[in-house]
Amino acid sequence: MCMCFFFFLSACFKTFLLHVFPQVPLTEAVDPVELEDYLITHPIAVESGPLRDLLEFPSDDIEVVYTPRECRTLVSAVPEESEMDPHVRDCVRSYTEDWAIVNRKYHKLGTGFNPNTLDKQKERQKGLPKQIFESDEAPDGNSYQDEQVIWACSIFDLKNSLPDALLPNLLDRTPNEEIDHHNEDQRKSSRHKELFALHPAPDEEEPIERLSVPEVPKEHFGQRLLVKCLSLKFEIEIEPIFASLALYDVKEKKKISENFYFDLNSEQMKGMLRPHVPPAAISTLARSAIFSITYPSQDVFLVIKLEKVLQQGDIGECAEPYMIFKESDAAKNKEKLEKLKCQAEQFCQRLGKYRMPFAWTAIHLMNIVSSAGSLERDSTEVEVGTGGTVSERRNSSIVGRRSLERTTSGDEACNLTSFRPATLTVTNFFKQEGDRLSDEDLYKFLADMRRPSSVLRRLRPITAQLKIDISPAPENPHYCLTPELLQVKLYPDSRVRPTREILEFPARDVYVPNTTYRNLLYVYPQSLNFANRQGSARNITVKVQFMYGEDPSNAMPVIFGKSSCPEFSKEAYTAVVYHNRSPDFHEEIKIKLPATLTDHHHLLFTFYHVSCQQKQNTPLETPVGYTWIPMLQNGRLKTGQFCLPVSLEKPPQAYSVLSPEVPLPGMKWVDNHKGVFNVEVVAVSSLHTQDPYLDKFFALVHALDEHMFPVRIGDMRIMENNLENELKSSISALNSSQLEPVVRFLHLLLDKLILLVVRPPVIAGQIVNLGQASFEAMASIINRLHKNLDGNQDQHGRNSLLASYIYYVFRLPNTYPNSPSPGSGRTVVHRGSVHYATMARSAVRPASLNLNRSRSLSNSNPDISGTPTSPDDEVRSIIGSKATDRSCNRMSSHTETSSFLQTLTGRLPTKKLFHEELALQWVVCSGSVREAALQQAWFFFELMVKSMVHHLYFADKLDAPRKNRFPERFMDDVTALVSTIAEMVERLNTSLAFFLNDLLSIMDRGFVFALIKTCYKQLYSLTNPSNLASLRLDFLRIICSHEHYVTLNLPCSLLTPPASPSPSVSSATSQSSGFSTNVQDQKIANMFELSVPFRQQHYLAGLVLTELAVILDPDLNIHSVINMVHNLLSSHDSDPRYADPQVKARVAMLYLPLIGVIMETVPQLYDFTGRPSCVAVDDYESEGGSMISQTVAMAIAGTSVPQLTRPSSFLLTSSSGRQHSTFSTESSRSLLICLLWVLKNADESVLQKWFTDLSVLQLNRLLDLLYLCVSCFEYKVLLYCLNLLKFLLLKFLLGLAEKRSPSGSAFGSQENLRWRKDMTHWRQNTEKLDKSRAEIEHEALIDGNLATEANLIILDTLEIVVQVSSKESILGGVLKVLLHSMACNQSALYLQHCFATQRALVSKFPELLFEEETEQCADLCLRLLRHCSSSISMIRSHASASLYLLMRQNFEIGNNFARVKMQVTMSLSSLVGTSQNFNEEYLRRSLKTILTYAEEDLELRETTFPDQVEEMDLVFNLHMILSDTVKMKEHQEDPEMLIDLMYRIAKGYQNSPDLRLTWLQNMAGKHSERSNHAESAQCLVHSAALVAEYLSMLEDRKYLPVGCVTFQNISSNVLEESAVSDDVVSPDEEGICSGKYFTEAGLVGLLEQAAASFSMAGMYEAVNEVYKVLIPIHEANRDAKKLSTIHGKLQEAFSKIVHQDGKRMFGTYFRVGFYGTKFGDLDEQEFVYKEPAITKLAEISHRLEGFYGERFGEDVLEVIKDSNPVDKCKLDPNKAYIQITYVEPYFDTYEMKDRITYFDKNYNLRRFMYCTPFTLDGRAHGELHEQFKRKTILTTSHAFPYIKTRINVIHKEEIILTPIEVAIEDMQKKTQELAFATHQDPADPKMLQMVLQGSVGTTVNQGPLEVAQVFLSEIPNDPKLFRHHNKLRLCFKDFTKRCEDALRKNKSLIGPDQKEYQRELERNYHRLKEALQPLINRKIPQLYKAVLPVTSEQDTDHRVSAFNNRLFRRFV
Repeated sequence: MCMCFFFFLSACFKTFLLHVFPQVPLTEAVDPVELEDYLITHPIAVESGPLRDLLEFPSDDIEVVYTPRECRTLVSAVPEESEMDPHVRDCVRSYTEDWAIVNRKYHKLGTGFNPNTLDKQKERQKGLPKQIFESDEAPDGNSYQDEQVIWACSIFDLKNSLPDALLPNLLDRTPNEEIDHHNEDQRKSSRHKELFALHPAPDEEEPIERLSVPEVPKEHFGQRLLVKCLSLKFEIEIEPIFASLALYDVKEKKKISENFYFDLNSEQMKGMLRPHVPPAAISTLARSAIFSITYPSQDVFLVIKLEKVLQQGDIGECAEPYMIFKESDAAKNKEKLEKLKCQAEQFCQRLGKYRMPFAWTAIHLMNIVSSAGSLERDSTEVEVGTGGTVSERRNSSIVGRRSLERTTSGDEACNLTSFRPATLTVTNFFKQEGDRLSDEDLYKFLADMRRPSSVLRRLRPITAQLKIDISPAPENPHYCLTPELLQVKLYPDSRVRPTREILEFPARDVYVPNTTYRNLLYVYPQSLNFANRQGSARNITVKVQFMYGEDPSNAMPVIFGKSSCPEFSKEAYTAVVYHNRSPDFHEEIKIKLPATLTDHHHLLFTFYHVSCQQKQNTPLETPVGYTWIPMLQNGRLKTGQFCLPVSLEKPPQAYSVLSPEVPLPGMKWVDNHKGVFNVEVVAVSSLHTQDPYLDKFFALVHALDEHMFPVRIGDMRIMENNLENELKSSISALNSSQLEPVVRFLHLLLDKLILLVVRPPVIAGQIVNLGQASFEAMASIINRLHKNLDGNQDQHGRNSLLASYIYYVFRLPNTYPNSPSPGSGRTVVHRGSVHYATMARSAVRPASLNLNRSRSLSNSNPDISGTPTSPDDEVRSIIGSKATDRSCNRMSSHTETSSFLQTLTGRLPTKKLFHEELALQWVVCSGSVREAALQQAWFFFELMVKSMVHHLYFADKLDAPRKNRFPERFMDDVTALVSTIAEMVERLNTSLAFFLNDLLSIMDRGFVFALIKTCYKQLYSLTNPSNLASLRLDFLRIICSHEHYVTLNLPCSLLTPPASPSPSVSSATSQSSGFSTNVQDQKIANMFELSVPFRQQHYLAGLVLTELAVILDPDLNIHSVINMVHNLLSSHDSDPRYADPQVKARVAMLYLPLIGVIMETVPQLYDFTGRPSCVAVDDYESEGGSMISQTVAMAIAGTSVPQLTRPSSFLLTSSSGRQHSTFSTESSRSLLICLLWVLKNADESVLQKWFTDLSVLQLNRLLDLLYLCVSCFEYKVLLYCLNLLKFLLLKFLLGLAEKRSPSGSAFGSQENLRWRKDMTHWRQNTEKLDKSRAEIEHEALIDGNLATEANLIILDTLEIVVQVSSKESILGGVLKVLLHSMACNQSALYLQHCFATQRALVSKFPELLFEEETEQCADLCLRLLRHCSSSISMIRSHASASLYLLMRQNFEIGNNFARVKMQVTMSLSSLVGTSQNFNEEYLRRSLKTILTYAEEDLELRETTFPDQVEEMDLVFNLHMILSDTVKMKEHQEDPEMLIDLMYRIAKGYQNSPDLRLTWLQNMAGKHSERSNHAESAQCLVHSAALVAEYLSMLEDRKYLPVGCVTFQNISSNVLEESAVSDDVVSPDEEGICSGKYFTEAGLVGLLEQAAASFSMAGMYEAVNEVYKVLIPIHEANRDAKKLSTIHGKLQEAFSKIVHQDGKRMFGTYFRVGFYGTKFGDLDEQEFVYKEPAITKLAEISHRLEGFYGERFGEDVLEVIKDSNPVDKCKLDPNKAYIQITYVEPYFDTYEMKDRITYFDKNYNLRRFMYCTPFTLDGRAHGELHEQFKRKTILTTSHAFPYIKTRINVIHKEEIILTPIEVAIEDMQKKTQELAFATHQDPADPKMLQMVLQGSVGTTVNQGPLEVAQVFLSEIPNDPKLFRHHNKLRLCFKDFTKRCEDALRKNKSLIGPDQKEYQRELERNYHRLKEALQPLINRKIPQLYKAVLPVTSEQDTDHRVSAFNNRLFRRFV
């Protein structure tokens, strides 16, 4: 029946949601409303205010902002020349112009930037009040003794107690309407406005709708390294030394930085060069440099080169003094040093301007970084020895040259940004070899350095000390100079020694566009070969000059100085290699290139022979050759490797325009004009592309701009007539250019291509259309970038370089800002005009458009040409007048039309708008171009949108009506484009969605909605349903992330049926509730359904909710669609525009159908009520946390799992009826918070009207949802979390201690097994704990506020439901939700309002509680009592008031309140039995408060009510219960004593079945908490038996159990429940047996819980017995479903019995005796304790010793270690003694016939046995012949398992075994072990060998043999022992036989490796057998004279058990 009901309900809801308007199913998009028309035809008469802002987008929605680009340097890097050619001018403009940014001012209010997903969440949470939860309050620290005293004094004296504050006017007879109004005012004051600020966002990656703002284009830097050169010191100081640093990559064989020159000479040394060195510029005094490394690797070296002043002699001679002299020998070598110094001074004076190579060394950079990074200190000192090896310096002494090496290999990523600063001391330099100066030689040396056996190590080093600091460069270092020597911000003082930024030459290409002006040239002279030159030319230097003409005076001062010299010079000299005619060079000459180069600019190289010896008539330098390199070749910069011929004579006139390779007549050349001088020229320039294709393109474009013909490009001269073809071919050829220069000049290149699209050039009087060619080139370039730079993309696949270009750089041509405008302070300038003369459109338009417009000449088809028309009047007025304020902001006012037209030489202005042309070109393109454009559709979409915005902005159309903004033909193109792309939506889904999102801001929104519908239609037609749903969601999320999403949904429109398109003015303008009084029912229904009117007028919201309804059905993408709704609502919630409640109600109106959609998902929502809640309040209170709840059994009767899932209405949608899988916790929680948000913010009157129309079933479904919400948002306790944190921390500390402790124990001793807080090092971890604590407290604050607000929303909704329906079933549902919320962990604030609502409800409908919902009356009493014992006075006040009114109303109905009285008593019993921190002191105050109300209640003073309350039943009963509570608290930590006490209390209620049942359930709960499932099951069986007794009295039904007798197969103990009969208590008496359990359903519920507990205990046979009672009941009710479930569980149980055979384990039993007066009632009592399986004696001993030791004192408690009988007289009366003995179940032989299985032997146990070894002289152990054994058999009062875990011993019996009987028992045990191991299946070889070894092994065979020799060697004299002697003899016979069988079995199991072991065992066996043979074969003749009866022997057998004695181990 339930199932039918469920399907009926589902069908109702399907109809309710999906089939109201069957003509447009949910899977099809409806036609959207024409939004622009609708707004015009439906004006809302609101002048201003927040509602008005909902109607339309704000006027300042979009703005074009020109932001000055940030400049790193104090002065912009621009050329110094005033005259610049067009290309330079364009480049400079590109690097200096402001960013043109389109700003959507409110964009960050869209869901893409939802603050719920950002750190702003914490800001929104500021100022939250701390909600007070009782569970967070720390429990009282009062001792139990104090409480006992308090109660003893005051329980009978309640009158003298202080009550809590009374609620004012509680007893007044106030009308219900007034009460409701007052409650509502109180409830709605000071509420938190933003619900989502309290709810954490769902876990989600970067939201798909978030389009990150691209990074600002900026200069590229790699990882930056700061190198500071501190000091350079040699053993001798005789001359200045000059140093340089540079980085080299060995693997790439490339120098990866320019040189950094530094001077560490002393002032004295510098003074030696004074005649030759002009005053030094501050920039050349730098000693620190910042290096940039883009590709750090293990192959990077820092190379240091040293030079000295040129002197006579080769490098070896000059370096010798540095190698042989030591600083320590300075005094000894004083004369020699003076002489050397004198020589050096002479050379400095004469040759001071020349240098010679001296020494070098290298540092392996990554060794330094890894070494520094690995040291645990702030900075590191590292010594670098020979070969760049690294050693760590941990003190001031220097480690030797062969120090600790750290070399690494591989290209793994190296991080230079986070290592610790290191100070390096370079101790050794290599002498520079004169013939090995080239870079090739250097790379070989560096590669060699990394090898362990480096050749360099064998060389004799030059000893020195160079100290260098290496550290990661700071973010913004002060006093920094760029490579061009410009000062970087901040540069406070120009006199401070600067830090130089060193230009990087990246090891591989870097793809970053140029953003700064840079124009540098590096010249690297490499080698010279004068071997064949005639004459003396040995000491050769090369003078390098940069010339702008041929006169010697034309040398330009553009060569950068090195160190301690002027910034710039006109010449640079190379170092001299002494007496070498073919020298190598290693110089780097850095030149600042002029921006504009001419044909006369060239590099001039002059070769000199330097005379080192001073001779008469010999000049210092003699020119010996000349050569040069012209800088321009065919207009392009000339760079690369050159091998130049050298002229012997000065070059002739006009040489600079020619190359030296040209044979000039009459000139003499070295070596017959062969190339003898190798030089490399490298340019680092943001002007020169150094790519022929780019050069040609830019040259042609500039020629076109300047109208200068012919154009020279390379060897070609291009005339105007073939310019068109050349231009087109150059555009196509752009694809062949190198990618790196394309990227560097990307901004300029794209600007030029766009210019060609919008301004077709006029060549030879004809307009040349280059739109198509330019579009193709752009598509190709964009695709190349995407393909090659795939690592440079965001989550949407947008290349960051292109995205940056669009966002910052792109603007419509001619809209460049230049001068400040009066309106905005912004600058707006143009290079031309915004509009141009109108051109005709293309004839090649897509057929899909079906356009029938007239067509004329085409500008998209190159074959159709046309003549330009003149600029129209609109353009002239915009450019010329500039009168209006807006255009004044956009066009400069100083440019006249005429001058403007003059700037367009060669290009007539044509009115082409880029977005229109782009759309057209895109639509008409085909083939590979179309594919390329579609591949990167996002780029063209964003370009188009920015163009459209610029056009609107500059044409002053941003205020124009949207329908008039763009021409129809452009909109047709967009439609065609979107339709085309929609077909490829799988690839272009997000690009298209972002495009449409952008269009909503600028175009006709109805038109955009139509485009959305087109795409949506396509998204429903794809084949892959999973992918399809995902694509739709992504598409929708992006569209709906629009910042004006709410406005787009027309939130202020009223829904009208399709027939009536316009609502009345009065309803449209109503502001109070948003609806006029005569709103039709149809309108209300439409608002809550996904009806066609709703989906049309609230178009986007309709799509979202439709998607939710559709996707929830097939169970796909649930998480995503719920997140989308969650994000939208969360965004609205935090949006400051919707903060006004009136506005928020309008927004909520868009989501009213969400309520219905979620109502339909109830079966699929996660069941939060079924979770054990993480709360400190009792499990009992949480509706489904525990098995012993009062409310459980009834509901469980309908389900098969032992937990409460939902209230009865949930049974309609129980899990068995679910058609789809359950949602996850997160999804369900998100959905429910959305529901609450709508309920919170929706207009109450609208909700009320809708609720009125709902059926009972639908309202019940809503109540089910609210019930679920209560559990979902329940508060998680702060104290619980903090305790958990402490527990984890302690566990962690103990784990650490265990690792450190060698003994394996945490504290090294077994005595410290239990945790001791005082031994734990808490203080060491307080910081971590405090930090975590702060976080946890903040989370608790948020969680507490969320729980409070969520429950208040639920309360608001319940009030509305009560107003609209007074039906019993609905009110019952309301009450259920209320009670459930009271049971959960709630704040004081919420409970105050909740009790007020509850009082109002009971007041309005008293019969509901006392006649209809009697079960809920019991629940209500329980909840109220629970809160009466609260530690918070406000909660107690309200709970007391509610309880008093409840009793009062019950009395008024029938002149007594027996029902409430019994329920209160039972409830208190429940609370006492289950609550951990129940406080009777607080409850006493509440009782006093109730008595006070009774005293002050004037109306009832004359009745019996006050007496009933005060004197008779209630207080007496409560006093008794509370007395028990005090005792229970005493034993709170002693579980056995606590259960005993509860057992006694339950026994005391033998005549009150309701209360006995309550206490039995309390006991079951306690057992469940401790995982004693068997005992818990027994309590439930006893409860069921008790219920069965009373059911059999009330009604005679054959299928019901006949009282307790039916249950005796489950437990023999259960018969005690039959003690009460109907002559003692009548079940018909008022208030007796009235609980919900005393019904058939209650009985079923109890039995099902019992079966579940038995199953958890592993007692599957008992499960079968329980179901034997249940099955007849279900058969009688024809409940096939239940029977199916039961039989399924039975099958499962029996399967487990089969599969777990041999592996099952039940309890372990111990006898515990208590001795001593300290134990009170327990003194001299013995118990059998049942402990969990495999509990060792040490464990229980430790537990009891710990507990009683803590209670009495460790020095008072003593554990008796043996199991001998205790003599009380010998015990110390001041001490407490415990004796603990392991016992085993004991069975007589006759019992064993019935106890066959393992379960049989462990169930219904009453007899136990333990053995005690002893000797006659008092010792425990002796020789074999004197060893006796005592068997003690104990009998308990009840059978195990019972309703408690310890049972009294009521009888004791002892059996004494003689020594020979002991021996017989041991041998029998040994024989049984052998037999078991031999016949085990499957065989276990290890176990078999272990038993065999113990039986016949050499080490143990004395054991059995000794037994035989002691007892069998002689025939006993005493005839009584004959039988024993013979029995032992037979035992040995059996033993040897079993040994033989075992050996045979082992032989069959072993492998070849154990053969020898087997032989050894066999040998041992034969020895044993031989020794035993004579003893075994000796028979006692007397036994064989006559056949005697053997009864005595059998009797002995009865007394021998399978006791697991360890005595035999002494033989083993």
